[in-house]
Amino acid sequence: MAVQSTGNGSYEPSQVKFPAIKFTKLFINGEFVDSLSGRTFETIDPRTGEAIAKIAEGDKEDVDLAVKAARKAFDHGPWPRFPGSERRRILLKFADLVNENAEELATLDAIDAGKLLHLMRIIDLPLAVDTIRYYAGAADKIHGETLKMSRELQSYTLHEPIGVVGHIIPWNFPSLMFAIKVGPALAAGCTMIVKPAEQTPLSALYYAHLAKLAGIPDGVLNVVPGFGPTAGAAISSHMDINMISFTGSTEIGRRIMQAAATSNLKPVCLELGGKSPLIIFNDADVDKAAEQALQGSFFNKGEICVAGCRVFAQDGIYDQFLLKLKEKAQNWVVGDPLDPNSHHGPQVDKRQYEKVLSHIEQGKKEGATLFYGGKPLDRKGYYIEPTIFIDVKDDMTIAQNEIFGPVMTVFKFKDVEEAIKRANETKYGLAAGIMTNDLNIANTVSRSIRAGAIWINCYFAFDADCPHGGYKMSGFGRDLGMDALKKYLQVKSVTTPIYNSPWL
Repeated sequence: MAVQSTGNGSYEPSQVKFPAIKFTKLFINGEFVDSLSGRTFETIDPRTGEAIAKIAEGDKEDVDLAVKAARKAFDHGPWPRFPGSERRRILLKFADLVNENAEELATLDAIDAGKLLHLMRIIDLPLAVDTIRYYAGAADKIHGETLKMSRELQSYTLHEPIGVVGHIIPWNFPSLMFAIKVGPALAAGCTMIVKPAEQTPLSALYYAHLAKLAGIPDGVLNVVPGFGPTAGAAISSHMDINMISFTGSTEIGRRIMQAAATSNLKPVCLELGGKSPLIIFNDADVDKAAEQALQGSFFNKGEICVAGCRVFAQDGIYDQFLLKLKEKAQNWVVGDPLDPNSHHGPQVDKRQYEKVLSHIEQGKKEGATLFYGGKPLDRKGYYIEPTIFIDVKDDMTIAQNEIFGPVMTVFKFKDVEEAIKRANETKYGLAAGIMTNDLNIANTVSRSIRAGAIWINCYFAFDADCPHGGYKMSGFGRDLGMDALKKYLQVKSVTTPIYNSPWL
């Protein structure tokens, strides 16, 4: 079984300074306000199942107020009209404030989402800061081009902010997803409404506070916590929102797309589910491959859309790979996310915990062999052992469904052609990993896998400059890189006639 952290070693809970929960209200037009209904909901600590705080519950009427504020800020406010250099200056200040408050933000996400505090400090928060700075640097580099027309016309293009944006962000990376969505939209000159996941609203409200301190004008950034069927649906169908950017499940992405189409035909950017393959060839270093597989499936307790949870090991190394994988899994520590010895913490909430356990039971019922783990930990909170299945058929539920938990399925394959075929036998297409020292294999497979990101001899290779998004039912549109900035911009052509010009 997995090693369970007891907290009796070098870690003591008293070593972590718990932040006071300062912000629990909606943030609309530069102010923290109660919801119009006066309703609140509890945000839960997944380590214990107990409430952390009561959060104002936004509903359709609150979304309407936020949209009015954002519309006024866009149509009449300074933010879209600032020179790009001024937006850059304010965004850099915003990034500095996030950096100065990184410890508090990291702790909020650790207790709200069950994320590892030591990784929040070295991965999520630094990447969030870098992402905001990246788009700050792009804010004054937005420009069109002069066109060479075929007759006596002069034409050029303008890149203008798309307008009021609705961001609906997930619970698995609250801080990083906030920066990934908000950063480019602010750089482009848009105004926006952010709906954080109801499981993890704390850091988003803190970011709203920091944005105001940085000098982002009132109404530009509004944060409305609430539930998907109410606040999320109101954003998706709102007639005065110009675009939706959503990261989450394929099921909800479909609903958002339908709502956008039946309202004002607003464009949507969807980063949705995944069931990513990690393909390990005979020439790969088995120890490194096992470590990559372990991290690819169990990092962030498997709550990551690009989890490499379908592991294909070639027949020449399959048995050796399984032995190495089990050896590493036995040293994988499941425990309190505040404990620096933990490798993964609790699932985000009871619903997700039960979903993962249900899939584990389904895998056993359908005939897969439980090779390792598979049980909840006997302790308070939503902890589940890292779980590995073998003898899995490609059409089994655990091989096809996005589980979003610490569950790995391992398959054996014979050759390159079989690996490509089976890797592509999924409705998703978000990412894939390839482990090989053969450049020809790497080139062939990377060009054959229908996915938006291919990682060769690495995994989770994200960067602010590298676009990320999916194929097939993993969505469309891109986050990160300059491609993300472009989706928040409209292209306008401006043409005038030329008279008596010596050249066109």
